[in-house]
Amino acid sequence: EGLLDKDRRDNRSIGAHGADAILGGLPGGGPVTLLTHCNTGTLATAGYGTALGVVRALHQRGALSRVFCTETRPYNQGSRLSALELRHDGVPVTVIADSAAAAAMRLRGVHAVVVGADRVAANGDVANKIGTFQLAVAARHLGIPFYVAAPSSTCDPTLASGDLIPIEERPGTELTQLGGVLLADPEADVWNPAFDVTPHELITGGIITEWGVFAPPE
Repeated sequence: EGLLDKDRRDNRSIGAHGADAILGGLPGGGPVTLLTHCNTGTLATAGYGTALGVVRALHQRGALSRVFCTETRPYNQGSRLSALELRHDGVPVTVIADSAAAAAMRLRGVHAVVVGADRVAANGDVANKIGTFQLAVAARHLGIPFYVAAPSSTCDPTLASGDLIPIEERPGTELTQLGGVLLADPEADVWNPAFDVTPHELITGGIITEWGVFAPPE
């Protein structure tokens, strides 16, 4: 129960620090449109969330215009879980295909991308749900700040860089089937990594923890 309370407090701190940083980087201070990936909310934490904690903090301040949730293929944590949570809380949310993320950044007025993390290496490289790396590349190209929200317990100082983070590979049937319905050639070769590593130089907004936001030079 103590860990439960601490996680909720930490998540609320992450949300507040992230909201301050995002609003502080915008002329006029909002309202803002965000894009997020996978699920980082109540269903993934003890409550409130990390990246979705930032979303919730902005919404509670009346400073959120909309959040775009990638569906997060192949397991659809964004469309199944994040969108469900946010609609439950009355947060304006739009589900997009993973392949529409760069277009949404360019055409739908996205001010910042905020994602979670499964592990942060000592140099700031971040492992997160597959698809995070390509979001960071697109955000860098478009000049949109890219933030990672994670508690300090996610940071692993024993790993010098993200190259040392082991990446789980999931069953190929997650891509070739959906609910037992065949979507592709069952004999097709499949590569289905569950995570990817985003190099620290692409985390242009910073890493948000319960201690504050660590900017790229830090």
